[in-house]
Amino acid sequence: MSVPLVRLAPLDLVRGFVAVGRRMSITLAAADLCLTQSAVSRQVQALEEMLGVKLLIRGHRSIAFTAEGERLFRSADSAVQQLQDVVGALTAADERRPVTLTASIGVTGLWLLPRLSRFQQLHPDIDLRVAANNRRADLRAEGIDLAIRYGPASTAPGGAIRLFGESRAPVAHPSLGVTLLDSAERVGRHVLLEFDDPPIHRPWLHWADWLHAHGLAQARPKGVLRFNQYDQIIHAAVAGQGIALGRLELLGPLLADRRLVTLAPPEHPPATENAYWLISAALQPRPEVAHVVDWIRAEAATPGPPGPPGPPGPRPSSRTALARTKKERS
Repeated sequence: MSVPLVRLAPLDLVRGFVAVGRRMSITLAAADLCLTQSAVSRQVQALEEMLGVKLLIRGHRSIAFTAEGERLFRSADSAVQQLQDVVGALTAADERRPVTLTASIGVTGLWLLPRLSRFQQLHPDIDLRVAANNRRADLRAEGIDLAIRYGPASTAPGGAIRLFGESRAPVAHPSLGVTLLDSAERVGRHVLLEFDDPPIHRPWLHWADWLHAHGLAQARPKGVLRFNQYDQIIHAAVAGQGIALGRLELLGPLLADRRLVTLAPPEHPPATENAYWLISAALQPRPEVAHVVDWIRAEAATPGPPGPPGPPGPRPSSRTALARTKKERS
C-alpha cells in the first residue's frame, strides 16, 4: 500500500540518505552534496523520525544499514538515479559547451580580436572562450580545445595546421611623416620601439638585427622605448610614439586602414622560418570546435593585406607610454 503524495518524504531528506548509502560515509556524502557533516546527519535523522524506523546503525568509525534502511536504499537509490539521468538529459539539451582557444597575448590582441566580430556573425550559436597567455598550456590537461602557437615546423605537433609565416618591416603612424627608413640619418630622427626580450631568443624581432641586415648597423636612433609585450609595441606605434618592427601578418587591419604604414618592403626570404600553427587537442573535435577551426583557417587564408592608399588614420592623442626610454649613444 503506497502513502499519499503529501506524506512522501521531502526529496532533500531522501537525497541525503541516498548519498550516505552510496558512500557508506557521512563525511564523503557531505562532500558530494557540498554540505557539512552535521547537516547530512540531521537529514538522515529527520527521515528516520518521519518514517518512525531506524535506517542506519552508527558505529565509532563506520555505519551500516538496518534491514529497513537497506530496503529503502535499494528503491530510493534507483529512483534518484533515474531523476539524475532525466535532469542531466534535459539540461544538456540547452547547455552550450564553449570552445576554448588559447593564443599568445600579441596574437590575441593583434590578429584574433579584430576578427571576432566576423566569427560572431557567422556562428552566433557558438560560445568562444579566448584565453590570452604566453605560457604553453597542456591542452588536454587544462580542458583547452584549440591553440595558436608560434615556432618552426620542427616543434609543431602532428596534425598541426600551418596558418601563415612571418615577414617583417618597419611600420609607423602616418603622422610621423616618414615614408622610408633607408638611411642612418632617417633612423636618427626617430624613436624606435623595441621588444624588451633577450635578443638571443628571437633576434629577428629586434632592431639590431634588422638594421644590420640593411646596412644600417651604425645608425643611432633619437631614442628607444622598450616594451615586454609585442602588442604594446604596436599600440605605441599607432599612437605615434615611434617606429616599430612590424610582424606584417599580424597587422593586416592596421595596415589596411592606414593606422600604420610600412617604411620598407618586406624581406624575401623572411628573416625567420617560424610560422603560426593551429593545434587541436582532439583528433576528431566536436562539431562546434571544427567550425572554429574552419573559420580560423579561412581568416588565415585572407589575412587582410593593405588596400589602396587612402587618408591616414586619426592623429594619435598625446599619451605617456608605459615603458622606459633609453637614449642610444654612439
